[in-house]
Amino acid sequence: MKFLLVEDNIELANAVSSRLQLDGHVVDHADKIEDAMAFMQTGEYDLILLDIMLPDGDGRTFLKHHRSGKNDTPVIVLTARSQVSDRISLLDLGADDYMTKPFDHEELQARCRAVLRRNAGHAQSVTELGGVTLDPVAGRLTIGARAVTLRNRELRLLELLINAPGQIFSKAKLADRLFSYDEDVSENAIEVYIGRLRKHLEPSELRITTLRGLGYRLDHG
Repeated sequence: MKFLLVEDNIELANAVSSRLQLDGHVVDHADKIEDAMAFMQTGEYDLILLDIMLPDGDGRTFLKHHRSGKNDTPVIVLTARSQVSDRISLLDLGADDYMTKPFDHEELQARCRAVLRRNAGHAQSVTELGGVTLDPVAGRLTIGARAVTLRNRELRLLELLINAPGQIFSKAKLADRLFSYDEDVSENAIEVYIGRLRKHLEPSELRITTLRGLGYRLDHG
């Protein structure tokens, strides 16, 4: 999954980013509203973690702009305000959840998983297709009765494909979803991950099809 973290406290931002990256997620960090809006114009995100008190304004401004554009990317607000009225106003503006600072990082990770499941319409995160069972939260892939170990980016690549079978993903889109903004990525890197994943999937009914000039698609059967 790819996250946008909007937080001006560098120490907290680094701690949250490190935890999410350990889970294999990609994190872009903005420390002000202007940069967050620029990130949203150039990339796609699965979840936004949004601070309220930012150097160039109130995070509510970003949240209002985000929802007015009919963008359904879920948002978890990180706030130091504990008043019930403040939390209600954030939810009414379109926040999917909130965490009051200081917060426990494991609880934040659990809240992220819950919001992502709800947004995808799933009660649980496990996906089964074509003899393949993927649990991205636990980092487990099972093909038939055999457990397969994947590297983090292989796992996230399969998660993207298996949640949208039949959909075409260009190399540029895969690179955007698998790598952060400041990472230097070549198209060859995407080809390498696709090649590794194809080998893992050989015993299953799933196939990654190359559509020349367009990208890749996960086919079933």
